[in-house]
Amino acid sequence: MRHHLLAGLLLIAAPIGNIAAIDSPTLDNVRERGAVVCGVNDSLKGFSTTNSLGEFSGFDVDICRAVSAAIFADSEKTRFVPANSSDRFRDLLEQEFDVLIRNTTWTLSRDASIGDFTGINFYDGQSFLVWKRSGVRNALELDNISLCVQSDSNAEENAANYFDVNNLRYAPVLFDTTEETTKAYENGECDAITTDQSALAAIRINQVEPDAHRMLSAVISKEPLGPMVRANDTGWANVVRWSLYCMINAEELGVTSKNVSSISETDSLDVQRLAGIVGDFGAQLGLNSTWCSNIVRTVGNYGESFKRNLGDGSEINLPRGINNLWTNGGLIFAPPIR
Repeated sequence: MRHHLLAGLLLIAAPIGNIAAIDSPTLDNVRERGAVVCGVNDSLKGFSTTNSLGEFSGFDVDICRAVSAAIFADSEKTRFVPANSSDRFRDLLEQEFDVLIRNTTWTLSRDASIGDFTGINFYDGQSFLVWKRSGVRNALELDNISLCVQSDSNAEENAANYFDVNNLRYAPVLFDTTEETTKAYENGECDAITTDQSALAAIRINQVEPDAHRMLSAVISKEPLGPMVRANDTGWANVVRWSLYCMINAEELGVTSKNVSSISETDSLDVQRLAGIVGDFGAQLGLNSTWCSNIVRTVGNYGESFKRNLGDGSEINLPRGINNLWTNGGLIFAPPIR
């Protein structure tokens, strides 16, 4: 009996090699295609937008490029498919793209019935943006104020609940899509608009006169945003998950796009594992040993991407806040590579 128990424990403790990646149809398809296809927002400044040449950039785009770097050692082997809020889940399930990385909130119903979330790359929360001419300075002053909101969305449900709990008269002006909702607010069809804070910051900066608008301080919901993949492909989910975790671990360890190529055996064991000098962690994902260093070298660590796209290196200039590393008082945390 003891021999059987010991054998079982040894089996559990044994390295699993690349077993998780052996049966990954998505990873096989990506390799055969020669590119990672990502469903993204094509008009959310800071997260994912296109320039005049149709080239994508942004915080979410960087996650897609990280996955490409992990697989191909090249962050440019990507294709981007605009995914609107109404059709994004259907398109994911119909294999229009490999990863949905479009300011999508991780919820129980989505996780249970649609696909698998592979981590949180941005902690957000719903708030309100108002025209200053409305005189509103506090969310509790939104009583009977016309509010642009997308119909049949989390934003509509959260707003209705907030107004009900605080005994405020709810005066929504409903639109079918994010784009229609934003356009209506810009045209002055309502005095306020509600959605995630990050999206409101992008909306404000896009206005002809940004200073004519005020972001209210109230946060009325939890909106953890992250990449989503189809269910029942653990190998692929792990590749996407650990591409994000690589970037977070790299920032925590001080590994950047500028110094990753100079890592040597004199560095810490954690840094050597990240760089692929020690251990065979890439093989457990079906990748080569330098998968993570390739991400950092070509895309940067989490902090570099945040600064470039959302932080003080961008026009949005969002504070890190709760999206700081856990070591700096934030919520950003990744399991270790070991």
